[in-house]
Amino acid sequence: MKITPVILSGGAGTRLWPLSRQHFPKQLLPLHGEASMLQATLARVGDPARYNAPIIVANEDHRFIIADQLDEIGVAPQAIILEPTARNTAPAIALAALAAADDALLLVLPSDHVIADTPAFDAAVATAADAAADGRLVTFGITASRPETGYGYIRMGEALGPARAVAAFVEKPDLETARSYVESGAYVWNSGMFLFPAKDFLAELGRFEPEILAACRTAFASATRDGAFLRPEAAAFAASPSKSIDYAVMERTERAACVPADLGWSDVGAWSALWDLGAKDADGNVRQGDTLVKDAQRSYLRSSGPTIACVGLDDVVVVATPDAILVAHRDRVQDVKAIVEQLAKSGRDEHLFHTMVHRPWGTYEITDRGEGYQTKRVVVKPGERLALAKHQNRAEHWIIVRGIARVTRGDATFVLGENESIYVPADTPHKLENIGASPLHLIEVQSGRLLSEDDVVRFESR
Repeated sequence: MKITPVILSGGAGTRLWPLSRQHFPKQLLPLHGEASMLQATLARVGDPARYNAPIIVANEDHRFIIADQLDEIGVAPQAIILEPTARNTAPAIALAALAAADDALLLVLPSDHVIADTPAFDAAVATAADAAADGRLVTFGITASRPETGYGYIRMGEALGPARAVAAFVEKPDLETARSYVESGAYVWNSGMFLFPAKDFLAELGRFEPEILAACRTAFASATRDGAFLRPEAAAFAASPSKSIDYAVMERTERAACVPADLGWSDVGAWSALWDLGAKDADGNVRQGDTLVKDAQRSYLRSSGPTIACVGLDDVVVVATPDAILVAHRDRVQDVKAIVEQLAKSGRDEHLFHTMVHRPWGTYEITDRGEGYQTKRVVVKPGERLALAKHQNRAEHWIIVRGIARVTRGDATFVLGENESIYVPADTPHKLENIGASPLHLIEVQSGRLLSEDDVVRFESR
């Protein structure tokens, strides 16, 4: 029986700021290798002889980025389920189980994990499938290589063939307790990956959390579909309690089983994990992008913006993007989340967006801003358009750099090519379309007293 992958892609990844942002979180980034973490996860379950097309559960804000990334690697999903609001993993998986075939065997995977040993992963999935065929709800336990206080643990019980019964789920321990767990050999890390029949999971969810199942059934029954996007009814889904699958089902069911495995696994929960995973130079440094080093050791240096020059510092993390730079000791990177919270409380937006923002029609990148003006580099995909709208407090100048644009300004329409420009006064309805076969590149200069993205009146939905 083929397995249906369920990929959970709703996380924010705040501990990997400034590379990870709320509207472009870590699973959509190429943090370890050239593919994004989502793409790497999908590739892991891409064998059509073993796996059905995946079901992806994601945030509405990320829908077009996810669709683009799936298209890049040629994956056609069964559905991309767009959660109208975050309700943790139990409701998310329930939606996927309802969307799958009645007899489907679901492999639930977070989209932001690294698994280095693919053959070991394949073998663990095969073992879990055998246990699931006997009516078990299987979780994957990672062989604990060190006393880790950042993970939950599973205490394994009696043997169930090559799988093990789950004796207990254990919360994140202190260091002394973690050492005792590792030394005992009876504990494994809780990976957050699962395999079970959809109908059995729904039955246990209804047994322990009937309100979650009822809310998800109602939301799914009234869902709307737009191509691959499936939108559960918002109010019904919001009525669901917010609980993880561990709390809702796995810690309470008598049918839980664990497959222990050594997969070269990491949940990439902090910058220190990427130092662990990265290729190191002779001084133990992991370097990516434009970096210079003098007398520095065991550090993680990564730049997608300005040059990083690190002199005389050991065990640090320095991450530079075009609009933000993080400097932290490697032992304190879990506290990056507190910086993100400070940004949110102060009303800033560096935790929300990169300077490059993805839209359904393409991208824009803020290149300069000052009092009363802002400039952007805009790229519009072939055949795409920016919907008819107007701005009440700003004017815009568009300069075509490459491609062919059709511009609607008021009642007039213009076709513009390279090195041509147009002025759009404030309070004037306008629309921009790429009518060429290649991406349209333009520079946009905004001027006025209000330059925020909220200053827009839309006449069309997009």
